[in-house]
Amino acid sequence: MMAVMTKTATIFTCIECGSSHAKWIGQCTTCAAWNTILEETVRPSDTNAAAPPSPAPTIRLVDVDASVGRTRSTAIDELDRVLGGGLVAGSVTLLGGEPGIGKSTLVLQLLSAWDGPTLYVSAEESPEQVKSRAQRLGCPSSGGWIAAETSLRGVVAAIEQVRPELVVVDSIQTIADERVSSSPGSPTQVRTCAQQLVVEAKRRGVAVVLVGHVTKDGSLAGPRQLEHAVDTVLSFDGDRHHALRLLRAAKHRFGPTSELGLFEMTDGGLVGVPDPSHLFLADRRRGVAGSVIVPAMAGQRPLLVEVQALTVPVPQGAQGRRNANGLEAGRLAMLLAVIERRAGVAVTSNDVYVSTVGGARLSEPGSDLGVAMAVIGAVHDAPIGRDVVVLGELGLGGEIRQVAQTPRRLAEAARLGYRRAIVPSRAPTVPGIDNLPVDTLADAVIAAHGPSAKDGP
Repeated sequence: MMAVMTKTATIFTCIECGSSHAKWIGQCTTCAAWNTILEETVRPSDTNAAAPPSPAPTIRLVDVDASVGRTRSTAIDELDRVLGGGLVAGSVTLLGGEPGIGKSTLVLQLLSAWDGPTLYVSAEESPEQVKSRAQRLGCPSSGGWIAAETSLRGVVAAIEQVRPELVVVDSIQTIADERVSSSPGSPTQVRTCAQQLVVEAKRRGVAVVLVGHVTKDGSLAGPRQLEHAVDTVLSFDGDRHHALRLLRAAKHRFGPTSELGLFEMTDGGLVGVPDPSHLFLADRRRGVAGSVIVPAMAGQRPLLVEVQALTVPVPQGAQGRRNANGLEAGRLAMLLAVIERRAGVAVTSNDVYVSTVGGARLSEPGSDLGVAMAVIGAVHDAPIGRDVVVLGELGLGGEIRQVAQTPRRLAEAARLGYRRAIVPSRAPTVPGIDNLPVDTLADAVIAAHGPSAKDGP
């Protein structure tokens, strides 16, 4: 009998679209992404041994029991807020974030708060390390199982043995299938292991949370198919030098992706922040030019965000730099053009730096006027009133447009002691705060700094 020789092959795979190439190239010819081609060694599958597929079972849509897909609370309020109520049985959630940001702490607290059998697959730490961290965080260990396993087959066997309601795999990049010859963390391994865990979650009706690494540019490591395969993609970020942590959903098949969860990292673990506005404004220094308070919306949650701007004159003939932190650079460039053209404020001869405080991100147009007023205040070295908030969308003609959910934004500002609001004309009023209605950006400058501000300090 002749021995069967198993050969390996080297392929080049794009981590963005998953297409294969005969050799390494700088740009993928399928999706046009640059520097996304990775080399890996794989063992070709035996297609002759594959059994013919059996027909999939079918069911009428009206006969489907929708109650099976209902959410179950995680007992962590901020996590439930982002997930739209909790986890769904049979769902797969991918949690990504930078090293040391608190991903393992969050999933450990999730497992501790879950009412039912759980399984923690620790592929990076020993059970002793996990136990030590759980004791430090004060997390009870009743009802929870742990498996220090890096093999996909071992993970599936542990799920079969424990039969949990919730499984956490920390992390998916360290799990490997022995039937795939490429190394752990390669696109093929990550894709194969994730797809198999998705199948197990759907078949057993168990909620699975996969912890994922991120690359240096902040994107999830591994092929883009990983994000397509799962039901929910969560992003956990923040400044490791500060206590604030932000949880967002980039994809969620069971609810909206607009909600924001806020945590504070303490010695006892992650603590939800029920009043984020106070946290964002806790260290604000009042009376500083270029500082403006913007009432923003994070999903259905109103919060006040401080926008800071700094302008520095550049030598004559030099090109001014623009730096945006917490808002889109393209949006800032457009606002600077409107400021110079419609309000007559020279910004071309300045370096312009704009930042949001506390790691907040402003992506909605309702913050346009606040950003513009911060830049104008920095140019004129003129601080805005201490009890003033600014709200409105800025058009290319310099007009101020209405903003959705204005009453909720202004009510939050009034609750925190702000008494005046520069808002678009015909904006609704709320008790406790006086509106300063404006039609154009020039009107807003006059309302904030007086008639002489438009022409300089």
